[in-house]
Amino acid sequence: MSKERGLRLAQLCAVLCAMLVVASAATRPRVIFGPQQHVVSINPKMGMHTRLTDEVEPWKIQKSFQMVREMGASWVVEYFLWAAHEPARGVYDWSHADLVVDHAVNQGLTIIARLGYVPEWARPAKTPPLYLDERGYADFARFVAAFVAHFRGRVDYIIIWNEPNLSQEWGYRAPDPAGYTELLRQAYLAAKQANPAVQVLGGALAPTLAPRGSEWGLDDLVYLQDMYDAGAADYFDILAVHAYGWTFDPDEPASADAVNFNRTLLVRELMIRNGDADKHIIITEGGWNDHPRWTKAVRPLQRTRYTVRAYEKVLAEWPWADALCLWAFRYPRPAGTYQDYYTFVDSEFQPKPIYLAVQRYAAGEPWEELP
Repeated sequence: MSKERGLRLAQLCAVLCAMLVVASAATRPRVIFGPQQHVVSINPKMGMHTRLTDEVEPWKIQKSFQMVREMGASWVVEYFLWAAHEPARGVYDWSHADLVVDHAVNQGLTIIARLGYVPEWARPAKTPPLYLDERGYADFARFVAAFVAHFRGRVDYIIIWNEPNLSQEWGYRAPDPAGYTELLRQAYLAAKQANPAVQVLGGALAPTLAPRGSEWGLDDLVYLQDMYDAGAADYFDILAVHAYGWTFDPDEPASADAVNFNRTLLVRELMIRNGDADKHIIITEGGWNDHPRWTKAVRPLQRTRYTVRAYEKVLAEWPWADALCLWAFRYPRPAGTYQDYYTFVDSEFQPKPIYLAVQRYAAGEPWEELP
C-alpha cells in the first residue's frame, strides 16, 4: 500500500469514526431541566429507595426520578458514598451527587441522603469499605459536615450509616451499639454546626432476631436499647427504621420473635419507654419480594396488595411515621438474583404491574382491576 493511499484510508477512517460519534450522541436522550415539578398523590408519605449510586448516565437519573414522581411518591432515599465524594482527605467531588440531588429536587421530591462507605485513606489497610473504627469517626464527621453544608437548602435529611447491627455492614466486626452511638454523636454535632435545621436520622437497623454473640448481627430491638443506654437519644432527630414483611401481610401482629412489617410498632414502643415519644420515625427501607422460588417471597399479587396496604397503614394509622420508603425502585443493571424481585421498574425502565397498581392507588383510582 502506497503512503498516499494509506493516508487517504486513515483520513476516511477518521471521518467515519467522527460520524459514528455524532450519530451516537444524536441518539442519546438530551437531559434538560424543565419546569419545577410537583408530586400529585393522595398519600404524601409514599416514598422509594432509589439506587443511583453507580448510575452514570444523566438521562437515566432524570428518568428514574420522573417515574418516581409519576408513581405518586414524594420521598426518595439515596445512597451517597463517602469514598466517592471525598477521594482524598479534604478533597471533595460533588459532581455526581449534585446531578442526583438537582434532578430529584427538580421533580419535586424530598431527598433523604444515606451516608457511608469508607475511603481507603480513612481506614486501616486491607479492611473492607464498611470498616470504620473510632480513629476514623472524626474524619467521617467532617465529611458529614461538608455534605450538609454543600447541600444546604437542597437536602434536609441525612442517615448516619446503614444497618450497623449487622456484621457485614459494620466492616465484618461484631456489632457495637456503643461504638455506633459515638459515631452518631460526632456526626450529629458536625451536621448541626453546618446546618442547625438539618434532620439527622439514626438507627437504620436491620430487622433481625440474631442473639447476642451471633457472628451475623444483633437483634434490632436489643441493639436500639443498647444505643439508648449509651446516650443516643440526644444525637438523632428521627429514627430510621427498616420494615420488611417477608412472607407476612402488613397487618400480621407484631411479635418480638418475628420479623414482619408491624415490628415497627415494637420499635415505637421502645422509643416511648426511653422517653422519645415526641420523635418520629421514617421507614427508609422495607417491602416485599415476589421471587418465584425464594423462601421469604410472596406471590406478585400478594406483594402488590401488601404494598398498597402498607402505604395506607402508615398514612392512616401511624401519625408518628413521616414516610415509608420501600426498597427498591430500580437497579442500574439486573442483579441476577432474588434482589431483582424487589424492584418496581426494571433496568430498562419498563414498569412492573406493582408500579402501575401503586400509581393508580396514589391517583385515587381503583387499582385491583389491573391484571
